[in-house]
Amino acid sequence: MKQSSRRGFLVGGAVAGAAGLALGSTRLFDTQAAAQQSGDPPHRGTHTGHGGGVEGPTFRVGEMVDHEANGFDPTEILRDFDYGKVSRLPGGRTLREWEIYASDEDVEVAPGVTFPAWTFNSRIPGPTLRCAEGDRLRVTFVNGSDHPHTMHFHGIHPADMDGVPGIGRGVIDPGDSFTYEFDATPFGLHLYHCHVGPLAEHIARGMYGTFIVDPPQPRPAADEMVMVMHGFNTTFDGEGNQLYAVNGIPFHYMHEPVEVKRNALVRIYLVNVLEYDPINSFHLHGNFFEYYPTGTRLTPTEFTDTVVQAQGQRGICEVRFPHPGKFMFHAHKTEFADLGWMGFFEVTE
Repeated sequence: MKQSSRRGFLVGGAVAGAAGLALGSTRLFDTQAAAQQSGDPPHRGTHTGHGGGVEGPTFRVGEMVDHEANGFDPTEILRDFDYGKVSRLPGGRTLREWEIYASDEDVEVAPGVTFPAWTFNSRIPGPTLRCAEGDRLRVTFVNGSDHPHTMHFHGIHPADMDGVPGIGRGVIDPGDSFTYEFDATPFGLHLYHCHVGPLAEHIARGMYGTFIVDPPQPRPAADEMVMVMHGFNTTFDGEGNQLYAVNGIPFHYMHEPVEVKRNALVRIYLVNVLEYDPINSFHLHGNFFEYYPTGTRLTPTEFTDTVVQAQGQRGICEVRFPHPGKFMFHAHKTEFADLGWMGFFEVTE
C-alpha cells in the first residue's frame, strides 16, 4: 500500500476490513498551535514539528483517549518495571516468577477509534519483565484469549522453552496454561512476543513486551524508561499501518511530555516491534545520546541523535540534557510522525 493511501483511510473515514472499524472523523487530528489560532482543523498531513515554532500534529485539542477504560496509561508504562515474585533456590540463586495472561481487549487507540487487540496482561505493550543475568526465571502463561498463543523470549534458552509451534509444548490453546522456565542470559535488552501464525497478525494485534536482563555489575544509576515502537493496522489488510505509537497510544507524549531533570543521566530502553514496515527510527531534537545496540555490551558504539532499527532490533540510549525546555522526539520518517509516533521530553531544573 502506498503511504499516501494509508493517510487516506484516516482522513476519508474508510471502514476498516473484517472488523468493521470506522476510522477517521475529519476532526480526529489537529495541530495545536494552528487550532488555537483559527479554531479550524488544518490539513492532517502537515508535519509542522520542524518549522514555524508549531508543536506538530496531535489529536484535536480537548480530545484524548480514555486511559482508565483502556486499563493502561503510557505515562505509567514508561517507567513500570516488573521484577516478578522473588525467592531463593537451594544454593542461593535468585528465582523470579511471573504470571502472564493473554486476553482480547478493545483498546481506544485514538479518540473514538477502537482497536480489537490481543494482549499480554490487558495492555499494549505487555509488562516489562526485568531480572539479572544468571537468575532462574519461571513465567506461567495463562491463555484467556479466544485464540491460541505462545510466549517466545529473545535470549538463550532450551528449545522446548522457545514458544514455537511444534517444539516442546508449542501452542497454548484458549483456557490452557504453561510454565516457561530458563536462565536469564545474556544480559541485555530483549523482547518477547507471541509466535503463533499468522505471526505478523499476532504481533501487530499487540502481543509483545520488553524483557530486560541486567548485567552482573549494574549499570550506573539513571532515570530509566522503556519505549516500545509499534503501529496499528486498523484496516487489517496486512499492507500497512494507519497509526504509529510508542507504548500504546499515538501522540500520547505530545499531550503528556516525558519529564526529566537537567544533567541527570537518562537511560531509554528502545525496542522496535513494528509490523508491516521494514524499519523504524528514533530521533531526538537538540541533544545527542550514547547508543548500545541490544544492550549486550557496556561500551557504546555510537554518539548520535538518530538510530534506525529493523523489527525485533533494540538498543539502549543514554543521554544527559544540558538545557532546560521541551525537546521533541519522533520517528525520522515523516509518515510515522504524522500518524502518531512523536512526543516531547520536558527538561526541568
